[in-house]
Amino acid sequence: MAMSKKLGAEFIGTFWLVLGGCGSAVLAAAFPDLGIGFLGVALAFGLTVLTMAFAIGHISGCHLNPAVSVGLMIGGRFPANELIPYVIAQVLGGIAGGVVLYVIASGTFGPNPGFETAGFASNGFGEHSPGGYNLTSALVCEIVMTFMFLIIILGATDKRAPAGLAPVAIGLGLTLIHLISIPVTNTSVNPARSTGVAVIEGGWAISQLWLFWLAPIVGAALAGLVYKWLGRED
Repeated sequence: MAMSKKLGAEFIGTFWLVLGGCGSAVLAAAFPDLGIGFLGVALAFGLTVLTMAFAIGHISGCHLNPAVSVGLMIGGRFPANELIPYVIAQVLGGIAGGVVLYVIASGTFGPNPGFETAGFASNGFGEHSPGGYNLTSALVCEIVMTFMFLIIILGATDKRAPAGLAPVAIGLGLTLIHLISIPVTNTSVNPARSTGVAVIEGGWAISQLWLFWLAPIVGAALAGLVYKWLGRED
């Protein structure tokens, strides 16, 4: 597959992840009377990955996430020379998703809790954590959640795994991760997702963005190393 098509697929897929996942938080969950809550947001993120895995998995591998690309590279599943182009396409797709979401969300004439109380679905710690969790909790949570996400991805896409079911396992895995960690950090496990809304929110979201690059990449890299041992045929 031509690199331009791979990058186009990653751009579109990450755009959909931010628009679908963060959009559910900003446009629905932030309004109490609509009532989708954490469960709805978690499911929305899982569905974005599930749908895109079927739509573009055969084109680009459907990473949609710089941490996933890093983990797959370290795990021996992805060429190092494609890492930077993939990351650029993912971040640009995430920002595009954030911009479109902003245009939609800013069109209401009434109060918009998506901006005022939900921080435009940005990730944060301390006073910007939904549950008030500190930096240490956020760091550990993001590393461990991303580690487990990559273990799921690497295992589900192993040639010995049941064929055709990887998107289901990965989508449900991301849903579970959100159910655990939305109260802690609003769930990143994806630097492109975090960047896509942080550039819109600005201020505190930009100042805390470093953690949502560092922790997911560390967790993904560790998973890549572990699965190289765990999945190796003796």
